[in-house]
Amino acid sequence: NKWCDDNKAIIRRYERDRYLILFESRCLEQLKAEKFPIIQEVHQVESPTGIDASISLGLGVDASSLAEALQYATALSRGGDQAVIKNRLSFEFFGGRGSEVEKRTKVKSRVMANTLAELVRDSSKVLVMGHKFADLDSVGGAVGVCALARLLGVKANIVIDLNKNYSGALIEMVRRQPEYHDTFISPQEAMLRADGRTLLVVVDTNRPEQVEDADLLMACNRVAVIDHHRVAATYIHNAALGFIEPYASSAGELMTEVLQEVVDQNDILRCEAEALLAGIVLDTKSFTIRTGERTFDAAAYLRRAGADTTDVKKLLQTDMDDTVAKYKILQSAKLYRNLAIAVPEEPQNRVVAASAADELLNISGVDASIVVAPDGNGGSFASARSIGELNVQLIMEKVGGGGNRSAAAAQFAGTDVNTAVKRIYAAIDDYLG
Repeated sequence: NKWCDDNKAIIRRYERDRYLILFESRCLEQLKAEKFPIIQEVHQVESPTGIDASISLGLGVDASSLAEALQYATALSRGGDQAVIKNRLSFEFFGGRGSEVEKRTKVKSRVMANTLAELVRDSSKVLVMGHKFADLDSVGGAVGVCALARLLGVKANIVIDLNKNYSGALIEMVRRQPEYHDTFISPQEAMLRADGRTLLVVVDTNRPEQVEDADLLMACNRVAVIDHHRVAATYIHNAALGFIEPYASSAGELMTEVLQEVVDQNDILRCEAEALLAGIVLDTKSFTIRTGERTFDAAAYLRRAGADTTDVKKLLQTDMDDTVAKYKILQSAKLYRNLAIAVPEEPQNRVVAASAADELLNISGVDASIVVAPDGNGGSFASARSIGELNVQLIMEKVGGGGNRSAAAAQFAGTDVNTAVKRIYAAIDDYLG
């Protein structure tokens, strides 16, 4: 209220923890120059348990109408401790350096679960799609959606490139089950099956350029998004349901919470429980990062549903060639401002590069790690990880990538490694100020 008084703004509460603020555009330039000090001032408010308060500001500007400005502002669900300005052409980000605070209530999960169940029941069929080069969390979350659809009596298929993914062992394990022998289909086959009542569920990404098939996304007019990454400068617009929770560990955790609300635990197949648990284990690095009490609740639920932790561990194993390649990447690492940066000269498997970035965090004094490597197609890519206060998502966003606080990535099409490395060093310097 004091901040609004100082800026001659109008403030009205419209939900338990959501407020609508209107102010004149002439105040905006000063707020941008000061980098929204309200973000830090709110931290002075402490809960009885000692947790600092945080605020998430979405600002819509330069719109053709008030309704459009409100749409810009409310679309930016990036989690607390951040201000995001959206106009017709671009985004600007401020803050985002603090930690996300896990929400204790499951009210939103219950509402989202019931809404998703209604969308599934009202559909002729369900198509589930993750991001390109699908990992265990992407496929695991997709299997969770299929479990929901199966138990609601609606046919579901997972859209994936079976030749370009990082989940071969999980896919083979799931396909051995009679319920899933014809579940995995190509994007081309999905286009032929889609009709006006098809529901497309996108999991583990909210960016249209990252989905398995952008044409399928454009073709379907009923879309739901389930993701644990902060909303980036580009995101899927006009989704019928957007379950995007940046504090969550994984898409597997979110889908487990959905299943807890609408289906009986005994009806979940063992392979489904193991697929979801594999995604959680992957994204939390075996429950060591981005792990809240609800992460353990979800894991315990899946364990009771029949998930075998030994089988899950096997799904995460890599072959000898990938292991050797990972340690070659580690040999190229150098320290820069408490970041470990590795730049291998040869093209690398993306999963191996991500695994190497994880391994670099074991070095004493390293707050974050980045692996930059050629992609074999004339471009390059970066995989970033963080274990401390440093937010790698903000660094990767500066070079056109995204992700979350502890795991992020970027792609550099048509850009050689040396140029990509220079851009990343500049982004690190800009972030660290």
